[in-house]
Amino acid sequence: MKRDLAKDLYKFYRSGFKKLKNSDQSNENREHNTDPQSIQSILSEVISNRNWSQGFAEGSLFSDWKTIVGDEIAEHTTPISLVDGDGKLTIQSSSTAWSTQMRLMKNDLLKTISTTAPGALVEELIFIGPNAPSWRSKRT
Repeated sequence: MKRDLAKDLYKFYRSGFKKLKNSDQSNENREHNTDPQSIQSILSEVISNRNWSQGFAEGSLFSDWKTIVGDEIAEHTTPISLVDGDGKLTIQSSSTAWSTQMRLMKNDLLKTISTTAPGALVEELIFIGPNAPSWRSKRT
């Protein structure tokens, strides 16, 4: 069954937050520790306790796209969707020429994504061209 990350996040926020059983234990440990902790260590603990590592890495893939692929490629491409479970990242290009060029660079781009966003499960890249107008006539 294919899952869309955006739909899952929407359902998660609409249903409200549910605590996991393991998070109760970490709260007890934190209550006994009176020493100040860095925000980074607290956030890392929350992300690992709630098993958000993969979702966090996949979300950063969309928000840090320009950093991951570089300025020139990011100017002409946009990540559209990442189907959870399949690992298929759909990328829309500004032109068919850019889409063709990106298909030729698919393996290099997959390596770059795996090194810069290590938790993101991306196994395949799908490139699509720009949205073209429909030339079909509407017959009644």
